[in-house]
Amino acid sequence: MNVSTRDRTGRRATGIWSKARLGLAVVFTGTLLLTGCTIGDGGAQDTQVAEAPAEPSAVIDLSVAEGSTDANPVEPIVLTATDGRFDSVVMRNPEGLQVEGEFNPEFTEWRTTEELGYGRQYTLESTATDEAGLVTRRNASFTTLTPTIMTAAYLTTGEGSVVGIGQPVAVMFDEPIADRRAAQDNIHITTEPAVEGAFYWVSDQEVRWRPAEYWAPGTKIDVHVDIYGQDLGGGMYGQQDAQSSFEIGDAVISRVDDSTKQIVIERNGEVVKTMPTSMGKAATPTPNGVYVIGEKHASMIMDSSTYGVAVDSAEGYRTPVQYATRMSYSGIFVHAAPWSVWAQGSQNTSHGCLNVTTADAKWFYDNAKRGDIFEVTGTVGDTLPGWDGLGDWNVPWETWKAGNAEQGAA
Repeated sequence: MNVSTRDRTGRRATGIWSKARLGLAVVFTGTLLLTGCTIGDGGAQDTQVAEAPAEPSAVIDLSVAEGSTDANPVEPIVLTATDGRFDSVVMRNPEGLQVEGEFNPEFTEWRTTEELGYGRQYTLESTATDEAGLVTRRNASFTTLTPTIMTAAYLTTGEGSVVGIGQPVAVMFDEPIADRRAAQDNIHITTEPAVEGAFYWVSDQEVRWRPAEYWAPGTKIDVHVDIYGQDLGGGMYGQQDAQSSFEIGDAVISRVDDSTKQIVIERNGEVVKTMPTSMGKAATPTPNGVYVIGEKHASMIMDSSTYGVAVDSAEGYRTPVQYATRMSYSGIFVHAAPWSVWAQGSQNTSHGCLNVTTADAKWFYDNAKRGDIFEVTGTVGDTLPGWDGLGDWNVPWETWKAGNAEQGAA
């Protein structure tokens, strides 16, 4: 008979089938129907389902949020692997250079071992393997914070220097500090032997630290100003850290009383030099109090206009001098004054400085060091204020110890 059917491509085909072929087709079809399913116990149908691929159990966590833009550059970036161990962690900076880091002994934690930069994007690629050998991968990127403004810190005592018994630890900033407490909390000072000390701000840009009494000779001081990555108020961050180690040298104290007009210099309790002087006249007296010796100049020009007195006024001057050793920020020096030798030891004729002979000025220049003490008594002047910068020891210890970090301008 004539039979019609479709092939696997769907094309229509016609042909004449024999009974034998038809029977074979029926048998074949029956076989297909029987192999399509089986009858299990109780007649229930059992469908075969392929198992899903196993998921890795290791989880990688990151200490900063993916895509964050305010990561602190000094806080270590930490990756942790739970239910697995790290195979690799690679962190790169914007230039493609690898950032240094290290694993813990168990290889379940990795952290950076170098500080990052401000306002820079970093990328991370990491893999960890679980006990079944399955691998978890995590890639991420983030950006460090960008300061509104930065400030640098400077230490007046250079690395390895030897200073006098009155030298405070002095930290100066090139910008006014809004949050004094944050700044001084990130200044770390250690001494050998240990001594009690305290901070005091002499301005919004300078903070000092000193003990209650003069330092003992031989004391070693180590200072770390760790302000990088620290918010010092108003979005201002430290530009970089600063560090210095220095030592206290011989105890050198110079004393002058207006009644004698003689500078007496002692080294470790022994008088080593006496020199006559002419101090500030009645209109411009030398302040009383304790001074700390600052920097020295082999020659300089003293100009009254630097503190508001016109050079061409009655009290004005612009005078070159030799061997000038600073005693105060306000401009008091020990210096050579050959024009006033006649008055030295008997009359006060200066604008506040201590005039001495050229020979004595050179001796003082050669022998004095930063941090030595100079005590002035008996003049008609007031006391050198502590905020002058080199008048630290004129602030009573209880006032100094209480501090002024919470106050405004010193």
